[in-house]
Amino acid sequence: MRKPFQGVTNIIRFNWHFYAIALMMVILLMLTATYLDSSLQPIIYTFCGLVSGSIVLSLLASLYVYDLSGLYRLNWITPQNTESQILNIHAGFDETSALLKDKFRNSALEVLDFYDPQKHTEVSIKRARKAYPPFSKTKQVETSDLQLQTCSADKIFVIFSAHEIRNIKERALFFQELARVLKPQGQIYITEHLRDLPNFVAYNIGFCHFYSRGSWLKVFRNANLNIRQEIKLTPFVSTFILDKNGNTL
Repeated sequence: MRKPFQGVTNIIRFNWHFYAIALMMVILLMLTATYLDSSLQPIIYTFCGLVSGSIVLSLLASLYVYDLSGLYRLNWITPQNTESQILNIHAGFDETSALLKDKFRNSALEVLDFYDPQKHTEVSIKRARKAYPPFSKTKQVETSDLQLQTCSADKIFVIFSAHEIRNIKERALFFQELARVLKPQGQIYITEHLRDLPNFVAYNIGFCHFYSRGSWLKVFRNANLNIRQEIKLTPFVSTFILDKNGNTL
């Protein structure tokens, strides 16, 4: 069970350095403004207000997405009761394996962690790994080698983790691996924020950490994966359901 406000609390907890730097900058600017010409003070105060407002807005958006929207109830996933093998693949921070295990009670769940500190250098991931122990029997893998048999998985979930693969070639190889291990009638669920207008409004320049819809579509096509369905879970989060036989949108 997720705790109240777990999502937004984790964001602050794992990215506290960003908020600390922003707070210090605002305080220093406000103090400096008192010693400057009065004509400059409104400009500085306005800038400080914009920075503070942007931070508050991003935290409110995160509160909505991760704590209030029902995202982690996983109602957007419908088990067919025919799945024998479920994969959950993450980048070192796993919030969903226990939820998927409960969702697919009659299926075998295998959890893969592709985190590599040499490639995936986000300090927030390192902090998250220290705070949360891995799910039981989680297997460490490479993005280019999932160490699984070809056509072995009925459903593959990659939730808020594919964007951590920042290298284009590595990301392409990863999706080729997903396609390889997927059964002919299987499905891949890719859940991500997009680099679009709603996420720009919510996260300002932070939206650059995400990828555009067009970028994801190109990755899917290059891996010979098609979009069966696209679900807009909130204005800020999209899930692409992929297979080998669907229609490309």
